[in-house]
Amino acid sequence: MKPLPPLQPRARRRQALAWCAACALAPSLIAMSNALHAMTPAAAHAADLPTELRSAQPASRLVGTGVLRFFGLRVYEARLWAAPGFLPEDYARHPFALELVYDRKLEGAAIAERSIAEMRRVGSFTEAQSRQWLELMQQAFPDVQPRDRLLGLNDGQGEVRFFHNSRPTAQIRDAEYARLFFGIWLAPQTSAPAMRTALLGLG
Repeated sequence: MKPLPPLQPRARRRQALAWCAACALAPSLIAMSNALHAMTPAAAHAADLPTELRSAQPASRLVGTGVLRFFGLRVYEARLWAAPGFLPEDYARHPFALELVYDRKLEGAAIAERSIAEMRRVGSFTEAQSRQWLELMQQAFPDVQPRDRLLGLNDGQGEVRFFHNSRPTAQIRDAEYARLFFGIWLAPQTSAPAMRTALLGLG
């Protein structure tokens, strides 16, 4: 059998983007391509507070940010917003918001499915919980276009609300879900420790 001809640059780019869409929330697979940085205090205070936080968590500031890349292509910028006193080791019990600003067109269904896979790295849960949470996230995460924002708001008491470009999409009151979902980025078990370090301003 003859070997397949090598992909041309344009074909490789299309293949990379297709694979990236399927792994939209898979920092474990693309962590080596991350460009990350923690915010200085001055930059954190100068950053514009997202609309969703102005009434819900007005004391929040930008703790850290990181850009996720795949083969040099920007996928999204992640931003962590929290009030002073936020403790990384007990993140789920504090009010905060995680904001993702996308640079690529991605399917919401792929984001939801990959979220479940990444949550399993943080902790175990039942198949019944998996089905419930997947249904929630399929509602929470629509297909995204470049410059679209997805924001998850945690109240520190088990309630999570999701927004797409400031529009509410879904909410749930489930402390275990809050811990596992946001743990994709913030838990010590995360598959992307460099991203966690940058978001928490620990670098």
